[in-house]
Amino acid sequence: MACYFRRRIASKLSRVFERSEDEFISSLYAIPVSKKQQSPDFRLSINSLRLNGILPANGDLQTQTTALAHQLKQDSVVEEIFAGPGVINFRVCQTLLIQKVLEQLSKERHEFGMRSELFHGLKKGTTLVEFSSPNIAKKFHAGHLRSTIIGNFIANLKEFLGNNVVRVNYLGDWGMQFGLLGAGFQHFGCQEKLKINPLQHLFDVYVQVNKEAENNDIIGKAARDFFKQLEQNEPQAMSLWKQFRDISVIEYQQVYKRLGVHFDVYSGESFHQQQAQEVVEQLQTRGLLKTTETGTRVVDVSQSGDMSSYSTVLRSDGTSLYITRDIAAAINRMELYNFDEMIYVTDKSQGTHFQQLFQILLAMGYSWAERCQHVPFGLVQGMKTRLGDVLFLEDVLDEAKARMLRNMSQAKTTKDIDDPEDTAEKVGISALIIQDFKGALVSDYKFDWDRVLQTRGDTGVFLQYTHARLCSLIHQHGDGEEGTTDPSLLLDQRSISVLQHLLRYDEVIYQSAHDLQPKHLVNFLMTLSHLAALAHKDLPVKGSTPAVAQARLQLFRGICTVLGNGMNILGITPVEKM
Repeated sequence: MACYFRRRIASKLSRVFERSEDEFISSLYAIPVSKKQQSPDFRLSINSLRLNGILPANGDLQTQTTALAHQLKQDSVVEEIFAGPGVINFRVCQTLLIQKVLEQLSKERHEFGMRSELFHGLKKGTTLVEFSSPNIAKKFHAGHLRSTIIGNFIANLKEFLGNNVVRVNYLGDWGMQFGLLGAGFQHFGCQEKLKINPLQHLFDVYVQVNKEAENNDIIGKAARDFFKQLEQNEPQAMSLWKQFRDISVIEYQQVYKRLGVHFDVYSGESFHQQQAQEVVEQLQTRGLLKTTETGTRVVDVSQSGDMSSYSTVLRSDGTSLYITRDIAAAINRMELYNFDEMIYVTDKSQGTHFQQLFQILLAMGYSWAERCQHVPFGLVQGMKTRLGDVLFLEDVLDEAKARMLRNMSQAKTTKDIDDPEDTAEKVGISALIIQDFKGALVSDYKFDWDRVLQTRGDTGVFLQYTHARLCSLIHQHGDGEEGTTDPSLLLDQRSISVLQHLLRYDEVIYQSAHDLQPKHLVNFLMTLSHLAALAHKDLPVKGSTPAVAQARLQLFRGICTVLGNGMNILGITPVEKM
């Protein structure tokens, strides 16, 4: 497909410059489809040749472009070569374009694009992704939706690229808040209520104890005492804490099932409480630990080494903090998984925390900390249900399903569906994911239910509708064996535009792999959906001759496959009817 054509163009450049073909592959890219006119198929950036030292950086750009274009010769594969401003454009044989793309789609199916030579330079190995990570003993807050779906996308993407991925849910299951909750439950908790609605009862207890602690020093002391008992593994305190943790994981798994998300490891801060003390000893041995006037133990993270900026790793009473346990967790993970990269997915407010975490690990002599990365994301504003402000993720998922179910019942195009609620759930979640992934992850965005669930435009509903519509077409006319397609039957502009767009699929995945942003893939799938809608309208299968119908069905089958593949990487379950 794209690889075949890139390689043919690279071989021409190789002969001119007497250098390896591989040096030119990354400088060649498929051209985005133009709505106004037929575009060339590939483009070479002359600037990239200058940056790579293949052309002199100080020469006149346009002179170099024109001269090189004249040196490159056309052939039966590359039919047209012409210079543009700082670029050289290539048009390939259109019949061959149709043949090669359809052949690869038919042959590779769900692995379409996976073997691209663009990916050869990407590091493979074990990727550990830490995401979602809610605090136990609290209902799953809507604020954790972004970490969950972004982390799932990154894990899916890395798996597609051939990495061994370990998905880690690092639960917030330790710290002073559990001292407060433990003390609160001893005062206000009820085991019967805990059985009936566990997380709601724990949430109510937590709210109540926080309120009491504001004006009651006894509660504050009880909370500190309870957490100290946890740190010392006191059996009664540990038993209550374990009950809170087990209840929470069971509840969270129900939400993850709805989102189509799974984890390989449920870890947590509690797993590393003992190792946190070992971290403190290592810091002490390396001379990195300092004591403040208040008795806290800190690590200097200032650039000048003057303690103008430091990270606290131990409270004055000897209990550990979040960063201490994070250091211990990172060390433990390297010992267990020998990872090649570790990616943390949290909101952007934790940027300083991860900067200090990686800095301390490097200071401790762990050079692999350079392979750790924080992927930050912004906040969602205005996410509400009809009942008011949303606190819990289940409310958001229920609202998306209910609104989608209502929209489906009112739509004239809705098909008979075996399980309308399941379809509404999947399409509603798709809408939430696409809304979230359309822009840069670090940006905040304003949530709008009406815009999210629109059937037209760049929405998850339109994406699912396009996929379902193509599935219906294929089931009606082409569930049998695929025959041989005559490429000359797809030389119309609609077909060519679709196939030119599909040339970009591996480039979009490559771009996503570099910056871990889903927007590239979302934009690609949306454009493909719009191109598919136009092709569906202008290229009827019904009523066409058998050969034309067969050719068009193969085109639509290919579009459907790529839509489904891309949606799966994004963490969306494609539906076949809606």
